[in-house]
Amino acid sequence: MEIKISPVDTEERKKIALSSGDTVRVWQKIQEKDKTRLQAFEGLVLARKHGKESGASFTVRKVIDGVGVERIFPLYSPAIDKIEIVRRAKVRRSKLYYIREKAAKEIRRQMRNIIQEKPQREEMVAVETEKSS
Repeated sequence: MEIKISPVDTEERKKIALSSGDTVRVWQKIQEKDKTRLQAFEGLVLARKHGKESGASFTVRKVIDGVGVERIFPLYSPAIDKIEIVRRAKVRRSKLYYIREKAAKEIRRQMRNIIQEKPQREEMVAVETEKSS
């Protein structure tokens, strides 16, 4: 019988007190041809699933250029180099899926403000040109 040893320090990963509401930076190993580089993904933890068992995972969300991006990371994946907890937050839910809708509403509200501001600026420029002529 063959014993497989994981390249991940499972005891160290079990000790990470990661919970929903925390802002984390996940350093992931990315293989490009013959080189391996690290890439960070920083965002809000929406959910932590399956506790500390071998199939444990956590969902991280961040907004890039007004578009929400979510990634699900396996906790014991050898592709993850390290997990840094940037900020802790006290939340009253174990799953923060409502943040998706909240963020979308906020973006829509900002878009409305941008759309309303543009015509006002054009009118002001037109009024100023009439006054100067």
